[in-house]
This record gives sequence, structure tokens and C-alpha cells, in this order.
Amino acid sequence: MRAVIQRVSSASVTVEGAVTGAIEQGLLILLGVGRGDDEDDLVWLSEKIADLRIFADDDGRFARSVIDVNGGCLVVSQFTLFASTRKGTRPGFSHAAEPERAEALYKAFCAHLTHATGRAVATGLFGAHMAVALVNDGPVTISIDTRNRE
Repeated sequence: MRAVIQRVSSASVTVEGAVTGAIEQGLLILLGVGRGDDEDDLVWLSEKIADLRIFADDDGRFARSVIDVNGGCLVVSQFTLFASTRKGTRPGFSHAAEPERAEALYKAFCAHLTHATGRAVATGLFGAHMAVALVNDGPVTISIDTRNRE
């Protein structure tokens, strides 16, 4: 699994004119599910994100998690995180999981993140064309890949 995590002041997802998910202060998480990803990946990643200390303390240092600041999480599925541009200029997506498998792991990730943070997670609509709006706070953007756990 790959995640691009953005610390935001606010974020929302709109599908066909209707908002499907929105948060104020918190994390916008773009989530890609790859071939071979499994439950171990989603558990590790959701717990890592829940505890990720990228919010400032009173001294301006990264010392607080989304839990500590009572922030929200908005998770948007994004298979394009597994794009390969190795051949030519049109990306290929053969490293992304099949849609049925990806959707199941995406939903399980959201459920586990809800459990890990103690707050309901806002979402986009899996497989839909989405308009994502955000105010990146910082900006702070971090990428995490479960195949390179550091």
C-alpha cells in the first residue's frame, strides 16, 4: 500500500456535485492498493498514520498526532499511486491491485483507521471520478509505502 498524507486545515471530496466526505483540521490520505497487499499492510499503515506526529506542539515542533489534536481523516482511493512511467510517457497501472481486491482493502483500511483514531473516517467514493479540495497546512506532505517500512 502507498499513502500520500497531507496535513490539512480542511479537505473535502465531491462526486457528481455532492460532497461525500469532508474534514476540518486533520489528514487527507490518498491511498493506493497494490498487487500483493494484504491485511498486515493495512493494519501497519493505518496505525502508523494514526500515530504519525506531524502536528505542531506549543514550541512549533512536530510532536502531536491527528489523535492528539482531535483531527479528522479523509481517505481517498487513488490507484494512480502505483503508476509506472518506465516505458514511454503514458503511465501503466499493472502494479495496482484489481478493483475488487483494492476496494475490499480500502474499506478495511478505513475501518481500521477509524478504530485506531477513535473517530469516524470521511471518504471519497471508490472508483468514482472525484474532485478533491484541500488547504494544505504547512505544507506538510509525507508518503509512506508498506513495502519500504521506515
